[in-house]
Amino acid sequence: MSKFSKWARKDMERWMIQLPDRDLAYFPEGTEHFDDDVEAVHWAQEYAMANRQAMPGLVLGVLTRHLPPFTVTTEAVHCHHSYAAKEHHYDADIWVTRKGAMRAREGDLGIVPGSMGARSHIVRGKGNPESFCSSAHGAGRRVSRTDAEKHSTKADLEAQTAGIICRKDKGVIDEIPCAYQDIDQVMANQRDLTEIPHTLKQVVCVKG
Repeated sequence: MSKFSKWARKDMERWMIQLPDRDLAYFPEGTEHFDDDVEAVHWAQEYAMANRQAMPGLVLGVLTRHLPPFTVTTEAVHCHHSYAAKEHHYDADIWVTRKGAMRAREGDLGIVPGSMGARSHIVRGKGNPESFCSSAHGAGRRVSRTDAEKHSTKADLEAQTAGIICRKDKGVIDEIPCAYQDIDQVMANQRDLTEIPHTLKQVVCVKG
């Protein structure tokens, strides 16, 4: 997707459109690269969905071999995040870009993760029109990956992920729990956007 960002910046310069940040460059609908950009975004979403559909079967196969018998429901929670979609809001068809966010229409089920060391939540959307029926996708970072690597150690990572089976090496220090916001505060802040029918406690966390 980086090539589209590069093209959009060039188009902004060509059209002499001034933006507060060059990373806000965009393609107006109907312009040269707009349809190609949308097609690429939709392809990426379909690829992500195919991956999510494949993973549960693989995980359940392993669990079936190693755990006592259990019941599998027919309901699965799938939700895109950080994507664009054309939707109808406030009596108009518009493009909605959700960055760090997911769709939360009334009744929509989603997953809001905390961090490698904090719990996650299954949520149900409330369809709040002021958020364009959106919700936070996760806890969100408190510090950048670079700062997390600079100010945290392997010992810090081990302490903050105690009791969780996960990588605890320097290669994932950028994902250390203290680099993320408090998931409980995030959920409290968006209580008008979602409700929480289920809370999950991490047992295994797979990175990469």
